[in-house]
Amino acid sequence: MKSLFDTTAPHAPLAERMRPDSLERFVGQEHITGPGKPLRELIEQDRIPSLIFWGPPGCGKTTLAHIMAAATRSRFVFFSAIMNGIKEVRELFKEAEHHAASGKHTILFVDEIHRFNKAQQDAFLPAVESGLITLIGATTENPSFEVIAPLLSRCRVLRMHPLPPEHCGRLLDEALADGERGLGRLGLTLQPEARQYIMEAVHGDGRKALNTLELAASLTGHDRTIDTTILADALQHQPLLYDKGGDGHYEVISAFIKSLRGSDPDAGLYWLARLLEAGEEPRFIIRRMLILASEDIGNADPRALQMVVAAKDAFEMVGMPEGRIILGQAVTYLATAPKSNASYCGINNALEEVRRSGSLPVPFHIRNASTALLKREGYGAGYQYSHDFENSYSDQTFLPERLRGTVFYEPRPSGYEKTVIERMAWLKEQIARRSS
Repeated sequence: MKSLFDTTAPHAPLAERMRPDSLERFVGQEHITGPGKPLRELIEQDRIPSLIFWGPPGCGKTTLAHIMAAATRSRFVFFSAIMNGIKEVRELFKEAEHHAASGKHTILFVDEIHRFNKAQQDAFLPAVESGLITLIGATTENPSFEVIAPLLSRCRVLRMHPLPPEHCGRLLDEALADGERGLGRLGLTLQPEARQYIMEAVHGDGRKALNTLELAASLTGHDRTIDTTILADALQHQPLLYDKGGDGHYEVISAFIKSLRGSDPDAGLYWLARLLEAGEEPRFIIRRMLILASEDIGNADPRALQMVVAAKDAFEMVGMPEGRIILGQAVTYLATAPKSNASYCGINNALEEVRRSGSLPVPFHIRNASTALLKREGYGAGYQYSHDFENSYSDQTFLPERLRGTVFYEPRPSGYEKTVIERMAWLKEQIARRSS
């Protein structure tokens, strides 16, 4: 199969031409590639196990695969989940069997492995399980969500991070100095302010840093100087660092939810704006607000859930861009509402008890006597119809006998839940008054 990463093409981008071919020339990810670190030792000893490279664009996932391919004695195959499907995967497995018969092991690098759906990923399991192939997957998305558990359990996940600005600076310097693969023959001058501009603008994406430099080089005049004015033309409007399926997605939505939970309307609006500007699906934002309305506000303000449901309906009618106003109102309401996670804790406590104690018998007095036989068996005997009692409260027990008196829901003295506390205490007082 022809490599999808052939950098010998005459018009290959600068980032492809400058791809390093050894760990000594590799920039970044020292926590896994530095001396004595796990990946370096695995590569040097040619003992490469099945791996998942997880990191943002331009952090070096594919470059590491190239380095591994050059270092191993195994047959190394590059494969793109974007351009190929399961049919090609099965063909690769047949080729791997053929090479295995002659003693040659196959390492399969799958770029964008998250592009395969769960069912398609199942196809890799037999080959990985049997040792027919060593699988190396690269993904920008959280593998916990995008790689099936059986496959994930057979792979070691290596987390990779955005390149620090100084590492991006090193890439720029090497490209400007390299006369064979880089831009060294052009006699370019990169002004210090322009260098810093690129380092910060690419948000840790080494590929973007080099390709920005190449574009800026094509815009220079006779003096061959790259300044911030040229870079502004080259970069134009830079999309925010945000991958709807990757880490940016989870980090920004986490910041958004934590701001609302922390009663900070300004931060809530800021992160909402970040989500919208980056192109996040508004319905996803609304779903997260629905969860927060119950999990973090609950009965402290029951209107919070109603507010988000109304916002959902209103947004469906209005759409963007005016829909941002509706979302903004919902965000500020949730952020400033009284908070209580008592309902959230209550259901978790109840689930924990059910998993611990199992299917405890339903008390006879609250069983449904749907037939004469069941009635003779004592189903429903002694049940007290609540509305027959003052304040519609009889103080009968409804939990299994073993759990009598167990408390799962403990309302907090916040917002409306303070009223809930007072009402439940008042009902208990009425029972005590009846008994005296």
